[in-house]
Amino acid sequence: MSLAVHYPMTQNLLFICSQNRLRSPTAEHVFAGRPGLATMSAGLNAGAETPVDPELLAWADVVFVMEKVHRRKLATRFAGSLANKRVICLDIPDNYDYMEAKLVSLLEAKVGRHLPGLLGPAGQPGRRPQQQA
Repeated sequence: MSLAVHYPMTQNLLFICSQNRLRSPTAEHVFAGRPGLATMSAGLNAGAETPVDPELLAWADVVFVMEKVHRRKLATRFAGSLANKRVICLDIPDNYDYMEAKLVSLLEAKVGRHLPGLLGPAGQPGRRPQQQA
């Protein structure tokens, strides 16, 4: 698999669920194309559309998992690839269809909480607004 080039002004977000068919592809789609973000998605189970692998994890600056079980599976299978990686559990159950409005809203709210820390003004990763005197 050939991954996109990692640009220094872009935060690479990897979304992970079980099969990479509903939740994580929805998240990838929802956040794709936003300034300062690059997105990919993958699944942990056998038969996932795009399986998680060390190359994807190396590409990612931040890994979002949908459930606590995904975090445990990642830690068990890919411990060496997770060094210095931020892994965030969104606690979104497998109850939604691809691009379902409720799922999109949940993703916007839950991922959105973490984006201010990843993006500063004008979509510049890691830059915080300067305080005015």
